[in-house]
Order: sequence, then C-alpha cells, then structure tokens
Amino acid sequence: MPELSHRRRMLVLAICCMSLLIVSLDTTALNVALPAMRRELHASVAGMQWTIDAYTLVLASLLMLAGSTADRIGRRKVFMAGLVLFTLGSALCSLAPNLEALIAFRMVQAVGGSMLNPVAMSIITNTFTDPRERARAIGVWGGVVGISMAAGPVVGGVLVDSVGWRSIFWVNLPVGIAALLLTWRYVPESRAPRARRPDPVGQLLVITLLGSLTYAIIEAPQKGWGSPEILLFASLAAVALAGLLVYEPRRADPLIDLRFFHSAPFSGATVIAVSAFAALGGFLFLNTLYLQDVRGLSALEAGLYTLPMAAVVCVLSPLSGRLVASRGPRLPLLIAGGALAVSGLMLAAFDAETGTVSMFAAYVLFGLGFGSVNAPITNTAVSGMPRSQAGVAAAVASTSRQIGQTLGVAVIGAVLAAGMADPGAADGFVAASRPGWWVVTGCGLCVLLVGALTSGRWARGTARRTAERLAEPVDPASASTAQSSAARTSS
Repeated sequence: MPELSHRRRMLVLAICCMSLLIVSLDTTALNVALPAMRRELHASVAGMQWTIDAYTLVLASLLMLAGSTADRIGRRKVFMAGLVLFTLGSALCSLAPNLEALIAFRMVQAVGGSMLNPVAMSIITNTFTDPRERARAIGVWGGVVGISMAAGPVVGGVLVDSVGWRSIFWVNLPVGIAALLLTWRYVPESRAPRARRPDPVGQLLVITLLGSLTYAIIEAPQKGWGSPEILLFASLAAVALAGLLVYEPRRADPLIDLRFFHSAPFSGATVIAVSAFAALGGFLFLNTLYLQDVRGLSALEAGLYTLPMAAVVCVLSPLSGRLVASRGPRLPLLIAGGALAVSGLMLAAFDAETGTVSMFAAYVLFGLGFGSVNAPITNTAVSGMPRSQAGVAAAVASTSRQIGQTLGVAVIGAVLAAGMADPGAADGFVAASRPGWWVVTGCGLCVLLVGALTSGRWARGTARRTAERLAEPVDPASASTAQSSAARTSS
C-alpha cells in the first residue's frame, strides 16, 4: 500500500469506523428489541438466543477465512463485498415473516459482517505504520464501540416504540451504502506480499467446532444435558477441536497459524477477548430482559437506562488507546478486569439491579471495564506481527470477540432458562439470573489475572521471538513436503 497523506489516512480510518458502527449498532439495538421480537414472533428464551448467536456464530466461523482471503485477493475488494452482503442482509431481516426466516437472514448479515471488521482492522494496520499513530487509531476504533453502545439502545428504543422492531435494521441501509461508495472512491487496494492458500478442511473444522458447541449449550436446558442429541453435538465439537490441533500445524498455509499462540501477549489477548465479550453478551442479554420484562420499562426507557454504561465506554475507549500507546497494555487490562469483576459481583452477590442507584453504579463500573479492554486487545493482537500477517492476526482477535459474545449469550441464557420457566415473569427473575452474574464476575477475574500474566517483560520476549519466526521466509521445498504430508494424511 502506498504511503498516504495524513488527511487521507484519517479518511480511511473514518470509512473503516463506519463499518464497525453499523455492525455494533445493529447488535446493541437488537438487544433492546428482543422483548418486542419475542412477543411478535412467539419466541422462547432459546429463540431469542438464536437471533443473536446465529449472527455471532457465523461471524466467528468466517472471520479468519475473510482475513486470509482479503490478504490474498485484496482487502478493499473483500471489504466492499462485505458491505454489500451486510446491507442486503439487513434489508432481508426487516422483512422476515417469522423467527426461522429472521435467523436465516441474520446469518446472511453475518457473512457480510465477517468481511468487514477484521478486514477494516487490517486496512488500518497497513495504513497506520507508526506504532504510536496506530495505537491512537485503534483507540478511535474502540471509541466507535462506545458510540454504538450509547446510540444503539436509544436509537433502537425510539424505533421499536415508534415504528416497530423491524425498523432497527433500516439504520444499516444508508450507512452501508455510503460506506460502500466512499470505500470505492478513497480506500486504496492492498494485499499481503505472499498469497496464502485456502484451507477448506480447517474452515470446516472451525464451523463444526463453533456450531456444535453453541447448539449444545443453547439447547441443553430444554433437551437435557445428558440427552443423546446434546452428547452428539458436544462430541462433534471435541472431535473438531482435536482435528484442528492435529491438522493445522501440518499445513504450509493453515487457516489458523498456531505459531501465533507462542506469543504470550497474543494468547492472552485471545483469552481476554473471549472473557470480556462473554461478559458483554451476557450483561446485555440479562439486562434487556430485566429492564423491560421485570421492571416494565419501554424499549426507549430501557435504552436510556444503559446510557451511564455506554457513555463511560464512549469516553474511555479512546483514552485507553492513548494509554496503550504511551504506557503499554498492562494498566488498561488491570483496570478492565477489576472493574468488570466488581460490577458482576455487585449484581451477583448484592442484587444491585433491585435498587436504581446501585444498578447505575454497577453499570458505570461495567462501562469502565469494557471501555478499557478493547484497545489493548486489538493492539496486542496486531502489534509486533509482520504486516503480511495483519489480516489473519486481526481476524483471530475479532473471532475471539465473537466467540466470547456467542458463548456469553449461550451460557448465561442457558443458566437463566434452567433457573425459571418464564423469563418474562418478575417473580424469581433476580434469583434465576444470579448465576449468570457470577459468570460475568468470573469473566472479569479472568481478564484481570490473564492481563497481569501476559503483559510483563517475559511475555514481551515471547512476542518478539514469535514475530521473528513468523517473519522468516518459507522454504518452498519444506512447504511442498508439508503439503504433501498433509495431503496424504487427509486422504
């Protein structure tokens, strides 16, 4: 990619942030609309979980494929294709006649979404080559998440109360079309110096792993944890995981380069992303049901109640990016883990949601934690990696986020469903949701401990050595031998 002027780089960053905005806004607005969707489509708790997880599951399954494909055939080309599919999927979701159709159209959205965020991050990484400038750009990127969290529930609430839940998908149409035209006009094309070959077997194993695991968790409360169907899908997930660990290292161009995980900061960022976004997914799911079905608030009122949390995220995300640029990721990660854990503890042990003041205090703490965590995750994932690997490294980080959100909604929704027969009933909801808040607390503690362990001098040394190994040129003879061995194994 040719060196761009400062003004052009800022414009590229703004265009990439537009893609993040429509994806994040869609998710936060959808959470506010869940009760209205449940009533109109006659959905169960599992049905509500699938409207979220059908999207995040497909997204997580395809992110790494999108990242490596963009590195191979062109980042701008894949990014524009993603905008087209996401906008089309949004239009179809607004027309869905039933729950099954909505879930299917959400999956179309997700195919497009998988081509947006990791590819946009790869474009940003290759546009902002100075580490400090890149960290600040990533901080702005993280701030967009805060904006979407602030605007999404309010915009969603206004639309649900005035027009209906289908209108939340209309917001994506003008933004998606504008981003498409601006990308075509202003974003330069870029590719990795060495093309990576497709890995269909690895892709199939990833889809099998994530799909089987999510299905088992969501459907287990209804079908029973010991039912043959749940055991079958759990076994499929275990076999797929074992297959990835055995098959991927034998390929010259694997879908998932397991050498990335020799870097302690990269591995830590992956675990932290899963934990933080599991906490977010569970928090939004439980909070939406509580505010509307238990407290009896309208969708708009529920959206306004989340503004303290969202405002803190909005303000803190860019500050966290600057802090990462000046002092490294350790302090933001410690703040994030501690704040998320205390927020979850207030809701789990002290029923903070039953009092408005204590509930808002827990919301602000959650916003403090989540606003601090996004920038160090992204920066750690891509910093130090060769630029040729930027797409795949960013895709792994994005995949970790989506896996976390998928598992958060699946696990905490399953816990809630197991605790009470009618999640819309006020009586017993607080008690039934308490185990879910303990899960959020555990996620915060995980962020705190892993962040402390993987941000020190030893961890930085492992990252440096891993980057050196990844930057080494591949010996064509050894690559050919490895591929021949993999071919014999797969046959």
